[in-house]
Amino acid sequence: MTESPDQQPSPRRPRRFRPAFVRPAWWPLPACVLLGTACGLGYGLLTPPQYAATGYAVVTAGKDIDPAAALGYAQSYGRLATSDTTLAYAHGAAGEPVRQLRSHVRSETSPDSPMIAVTGTSTDPERAADIANAVTEALVAGAGHVAGDTGVKVIAYAHAVAPADPVSPSAPLGTAVGASAGGLLGGLVLLVRPRPGRRAAVTAQVPGPAQAGGAAHTGERELVS
Repeated sequence: MTESPDQQPSPRRPRRFRPAFVRPAWWPLPACVLLGTACGLGYGLLTPPQYAATGYAVVTAGKDIDPAAALGYAQSYGRLATSDTTLAYAHGAAGEPVRQLRSHVRSETSPDSPMIAVTGTSTDPERAADIANAVTEALVAGAGHVAGDTGVKVIAYAHAVAPADPVSPSAPLGTAVGASAGGLLGGLVLLVRPRPGRRAAVTAQVPGPAQAGGAAHTGERELVS
């Protein structure tokens, strides 16, 4: 028994499998914004507030010393304010070990004036002021020991007072900064990722029936005829 060409099974058409849910191409942007907002809010809520108090000292030149030399000595004494020698002299009044005190104090100088700013930081505003004043007094005392050789003196200009407001970011500010950083990161991800339109469509094809059987049937038809 032979089959006519009209009775042969036709190959099935390829079917395209489509996912049930397709994420939008811009999904990294809101995801990064939400992640940054959560991180900023958590940082603002969990991090204890930090206070900073600043005291000032000024370098003065002697009678026979060029006043411009005070600027150079101010730069040198500004670096010595956070040295181990100064902190070892100040840790008793500051109430903290030298290793811990080193991370809670910093100094700044100006190239235009012989002023030295000593800043103390702590979670307690009173302790921040005590740290700044202790380091400033230690710097003044250390400079006084060599004043006969240098010809300049370091004088305490203004004592540090306990600050009323912390310098660390609050919860609203941390949330805003986190959301901004997340939005920037999400925008960068969208710029560097490949666009969906450039991707080739993937089509899953179902293989058709084998052609060997069809060739055999054709041969049988030729023999019968």
